[in-house]
Amino acid sequence: MPLKTILKTTLLKIFHLFDLPHRTARAMKKPKSNPLERPAYIEFGAESVNPSPARPEIPPNQQQLKVEASRKGRKGKTVTVVSGFQSSATTLEALTKQLKNQCGAGGALKDNTIEVQGDHREKVRQFLIELGYKAKLSGG
Repeated sequence: MPLKTILKTTLLKIFHLFDLPHRTARAMKKPKSNPLERPAYIEFGAESVNPSPARPEIPPNQQQLKVEASRKGRKGKTVTVVSGFQSSATTLEALTKQLKNQCGAGGALKDNTIEVQGDHREKVRQFLIELGYKAKLSGG
């Protein structure tokens, strides 16, 4: 009788003796716990580990925005970057969607800056000025 089948039958007998449900070796691994539930984090409060500060909503006419075209770290592809926002995440997400639709291009919201694929500096600046933002072109 091969060793593999001997081990398998022995394990099944042990499971049966202790009335344990039969599970494979992968299923028997200990489930991963949330690191914030460990005693060290609970003691100091989980909120202090990952704070999410609330941003005050500043009107568009009081925000100074920079619109620039960048190629750094993007394998030579040009991206229009809009920075200087002081708005909530939901406002920025909605504005990102509007800018992408206006330019007919893809883009993303990263670290309170909006990136639109391609060189759309003038379109983006004009659109932001129409919305009431103070936008300036930056860079070459």
